[in-house]
Amino acid sequence: MRAPSEKEAKTAEVLLAIEDVSLSFGGVKAIRGVSFDIRKGEIRAIIGPNGAGKTSMLNVINGFYHPQEGRITFRGEQRRAMRPYAAAQGGIARTFQNVALFRGMSALDNIMAGRTLKMRKNFFWQMLRHGPAMAEEVEHRRKVEEIIDFLEIQHIRRTQVAKLPYGLQKRVELGRALAMDPDLLLLDEPMAGMNLEEKEDMSRFILDVNSQYGTTIALIGHDMGVVMDLSDRVVVLDYGRKIADGTPEEVKSNQAVIDAYLGVAH
Repeated sequence: MRAPSEKEAKTAEVLLAIEDVSLSFGGVKAIRGVSFDIRKGEIRAIIGPNGAGKTSMLNVINGFYHPQEGRITFRGEQRRAMRPYAAAQGGIARTFQNVALFRGMSALDNIMAGRTLKMRKNFFWQMLRHGPAMAEEVEHRRKVEEIIDFLEIQHIRRTQVAKLPYGLQKRVELGRALAMDPDLLLLDEPMAGMNLEEKEDMSRFILDVNSQYGTTIALIGHDMGVVMDLSDRVVVLDYGRKIADGTPEEVKSNQAVIDAYLGVAH
């Protein structure tokens, strides 16, 4: 993608800022004093070798892990710790490296589950399925059908997700995240385990989500070619530390990044 101009880089609004965040599990330091930001409207990649701390960082952002040091600022509000449900309510949606769907439910119902936080009628009205509650459900189903059309999965909308191939399951999970209308979408290895055609489809949908929905995206990926093509900026972690941060072109030519991926001794 086109690298932002110097003017754009200076004026772009920071949606989320990570400041000197450290996370440890006993004596294991998963993240060590990492700082970077995610600007509104960009696709921001977090890459690094296995064990670099990438997924741990996403877990910190969406509140699953609470760092021992540092702070996170999201939409201008500083926080040290937040629960995942509060992050979801605040506009952060997440997909997972290993597909996390309700396998006994249809693709439609899985995506509909992403609208739960948007429902305002109480449990009594939901049980009645009448009047205001029915009108609300119709509106949410309209939104879900738009997402199904967008992701081109009309043909599997009523199919139990356990019966779907892996690539389509990942697309349904993306749909569920989109149903939350997120300001920030976290994608953990969205193309892991996919064949070339599935990767191309998912890459196209990620770009379209960013351009058509205007959603800010942070993604983890191991396919360097795909990540560099998709991203506006890339931050690189290695053994829990940040070793590079910049445009794809800058990162690809960074010697520390080359050494980390080649396994040069630290």
